[in-house]
Amino acid sequence: QVQLVESGGGLVQPGGSLRLSCAVSGTVFSIVTMGWFRQAPGKERELVGTITPSGSTNYADSVKGRCTISRDNAKYTVYLQMNNLKPEDTAVYYCNVGPRAVWTWGQGTQVTVSS
Repeated sequence: QVQLVESGGGLVQPGGSLRLSCAVSGTVFSIVTMGWFRQAPGKERELVGTITPSGSTNYADSVKGRCTISRDNAKYTVYLQMNNLKPEDTAVYYCNVGPRAVWTWGQGTQVTVSS
């Protein structure tokens, strides 16, 4: 059974940065396109971006230029570096297969952008 463990969230001021991590177990991680998703209060979960097994990335327009997804296949981990954070980035962040999640969701990691 695939397990997803997200970490790295927190409270940050507008303009700040965070690096989120997602540790994956129970699957052959290196052949899977991974995605980062987020869900803000009262809104549906949305795709933030994806990274292919070879490292090619795509991003939602709302985060393009501010976020970078990377992965370490040896560590079964995918990362989301977020810079110049805005209050509208406040959400719970999750990883899963991208762009369409097929695994059971992890607990997510809360990102709050506020002064």
